[in-house]
Amino acid sequence: MEACFSGDFGRDAKRMEELLRIRESFDVIGRAVTVGGQRARLYFVDGFVKDSVMEKVMEVFLSLDSLSDAPDAKAFCERHVPYMEADTAGTFDAVITGVLSGTPALLIEGYREAVLIDARTYPARGVEEPGDDKVLRGSHDGFVETLVSNTALIRRRIRDARLTMEYLSAGEKSRTDIVLCYMSGTADEHLIARIRKKISSVSAEALTMNQESLAESLTRPQWYNPFPKVRYTERPDAAAASVLEGSVLVLVDNSPSVMVLPTSVFDFVQDANDFYFPPLVGTYLRLVRMLIFLLTLLLTPTWYLLITHPDLLPPSLSFLQVQEPNGVPILAQLLIVEFVIDGLKLASLNTPSVLSNSFSVVGALILGDFAVQARWFVPEVVLYMAFVAIANFTQPSFELGYAFKLFRMVILVLTALFGVWGYAGGLLLMLAIAMSTRTISGRPYLYPLLPLHPRALLRLLIRMPISKENS
Repeated sequence: MEACFSGDFGRDAKRMEELLRIRESFDVIGRAVTVGGQRARLYFVDGFVKDSVMEKVMEVFLSLDSLSDAPDAKAFCERHVPYMEADTAGTFDAVITGVLSGTPALLIEGYREAVLIDARTYPARGVEEPGDDKVLRGSHDGFVETLVSNTALIRRRIRDARLTMEYLSAGEKSRTDIVLCYMSGTADEHLIARIRKKISSVSAEALTMNQESLAESLTRPQWYNPFPKVRYTERPDAAAASVLEGSVLVLVDNSPSVMVLPTSVFDFVQDANDFYFPPLVGTYLRLVRMLIFLLTLLLTPTWYLLITHPDLLPPSLSFLQVQEPNGVPILAQLLIVEFVIDGLKLASLNTPSVLSNSFSVVGALILGDFAVQARWFVPEVVLYMAFVAIANFTQPSFELGYAFKLFRMVILVLTALFGVWGYAGGLLLMLAIAMSTRTISGRPYLYPLLPLHPRALLRLLIRMPISKENS
C-alpha cells in the first residue's frame, strides 16, 4: 500500500527530503516558502522547470494573505493556481514520480495532498528531418526525444477529437512515459487492449534501451526468427498516415522514433516518397524498391548456384562464369565480404561525422581494390556484394535488412552444401518461418498475400490515388 501524507507538515517535509535524497543530489531542490501565512516547501529538479512560468506562479503564491478560502489542496489548486496544468496527489510515491519527471510539487502546511504544477521543460533538439528516412518533397520535420513534442507533431496533422493519446508507464525504476496513439472507432479495440495489457505487465526495472526494451516485452521472443514484428518511423507524416489507416502508435519518452503496430512484411515496402509524387511515379518507385530489395536476397546465392553448376547456366549467361583463378573459395569470399561490410558499418558509426563519409567510401575502395589485385577475391564478388550493400538501403528498416541478410547467408551456405536442393530448401525455410510468424494482433505476417486478399495486396503493390484511398 502506498504511503499517504499525514497532514503533519514537518514530518511530511522530512520524509519528502529523505525520499528525494535532496542532500545527496545537487540538482534536486527543496525551497522553503510561505504561502498565505502557512509554511510550504517547493520541490523540483533543476533544469526541468520553466523559469518564466514558475516565476509568475510564485508571484501569485507569495501575494496571498490567507488560505481561509482553500480548506484543502484541491480547493487551493482550483482558486489560487494560475497555471492551467495543475493537479494534486496524496501519496509520496505519486509526488516523487512527478518531481523526478520534472513536475514541481508544492507541499503546504495543513494539507494532506501536494499540489503538482506541470511547468516542466526538457532539453530538446530541433525537429530536423530524420537522417535515414528522407523525402525529396513534403515535410522535413522529424520526431525528437521529447514525448510531448512528438504528440504535438501528430496532433498538428490530425485535428480530430477521436485521435486518442493514452498515457501509460513502464519500468519499476525508470517509470518511462509511454503513449498509445490511435483513432477511436478506427483502430482495433482488441489490439489496443492487448497492447495496453502487455505494457502494464512489463516487469523490467528500466527500459534502458527505450523502444527495443519495450518491443521485446510486447512480442513473443523467437531467437530463430529475425523478421521484425515492429515497424519504426521518425517521420510525423508517416505516423499520422498510419494512425488514419487504423494502426496503433507506441511513443516512448527519450526516443525519436515511433513504433507502428501491427506490422506485416509488406508494410515495409511503402515509403513516404511514394505519396509525395503522382500515383504513376509512386507506383514505379514502389515496384523498383520491391524488386531491388528482393535482389539483395537472391543475387549472390543465385550467382553462386549458377557458377558451381555450369549445366544450369544457359549460353546467353556464360559471362557470369568466373574467368580468373583465385586461391580463396568463392563461398568464403562471399561470406568474408558480408562480414567486412558490417565491420565497415560499425566503424563508420564510431567515426567522427566529419570523416565518416570519406572513411567508409575510401575504406571500401582500398580494401576491395587490394583484395582483387592480390587475387584473394574475384572482381565479381566485390561487384555483387557492393550492389547488395547499397541496395539494402532502398527501404528504411534496418531490422528487415538484417533479416534478409541472415537468410541470404543461410541460403548461400545451404546451396554450397546441397546444391540446387539446398537453394530451394533455404527459400522454403525462409517462407516457412515467415508463414509461421504472427503480428502482435495475431494476423499472419504475410497478409495480404497469405491469406490472399487481392484488393489489399493491390493497394500495397500499386500507389492508389489519394481520393480513392480516402473513399
